[in-house]
Amino acid sequence: MNDFFMSGAKGREGGGKWRKMKNRDTAGTEALLRAVESNYVSACGRYLARNNSKDHVWKLTGEKGELHALIVHSKSTMIPVLCGKTEIPRLHFLGGFLRKVNLHSVQGLRSEVIVMESELARMGRKPQDIIDYDLMYIDKKPNASCYSSGPVNLVLRKPKLTDLDEMAVLQAAYEQEEVLSKGSVFSPAASRINTANIIANSSVLAAELGGRLVGKINISSVSFTRYMIGGVFVHPDFRGMGIACRMAAEFTDSLVSNGMGVTLFVKKSNLAARRLYASLGYSAQGDYRISYY
Repeated sequence: MNDFFMSGAKGREGGGKWRKMKNRDTAGTEALLRAVESNYVSACGRYLARNNSKDHVWKLTGEKGELHALIVHSKSTMIPVLCGKTEIPRLHFLGGFLRKVNLHSVQGLRSEVIVMESELARMGRKPQDIIDYDLMYIDKKPNASCYSSGPVNLVLRKPKLTDLDEMAVLQAAYEQEEVLSKGSVFSPAASRINTANIIANSSVLAAELGGRLVGKINISSVSFTRYMIGGVFVHPDFRGMGIACRMAAEFTDSLVSNGMGVTLFVKKSNLAARRLYASLGYSAQGDYRISYY
């Protein structure tokens, strides 16, 4: 991690200026994101996949135009890239922006999401749900013992669109158990569309046992040099059999073999999942938070 960006230096009210990123700012913005990538994989991934007509990036610059921080907005989510700052100039521009655009969540490093929560509270916006996670990473092959876990007849394979019905059931259960925030309404139709997109456009691995799909794992974001994985789910009837361990081990192996690192975030309340990733060789990197609005 670049010590300059993560020095923890505090910003001051009036000590910098927020403005929307323009095309000429791309090189500098990318340089900052690359320098802090390991803590901001989701932000980097959304930045790289952004739709310039719908998504937005704001930059905080100093008196000489030096870049200090960013806020990435993509698909109703805001991700602060404050580079260790706990105080920033007021985000006056957000009031008018949020009257036009829906805000579903703010996510990122816990300390930086708290900064955003405080700013949004001044605008009368308070989260309806907050979930804290461990941010974890791995840059090598998982521990060898994990490759032999699970039933002997377990099959791991890439799902096809012909598997959509079974995959949609797993994805729906995952979203309702791990993703849906308090007060949100689950949409089966939207979940099925999401499942079809994951099968068609994402790297995904399915676990099959006795001809039935019982688990899944997929890439949720691609950064400069890292993947973020998510959607890790095993049907409740098949838990405790080592399926998740082997599935996550082989999927992680396939990704790091491409020369990329792997990052994920896991709920602090999910002790079983945290132990699983630790057994694979993942290390804790920091505290992550998603605040839902």
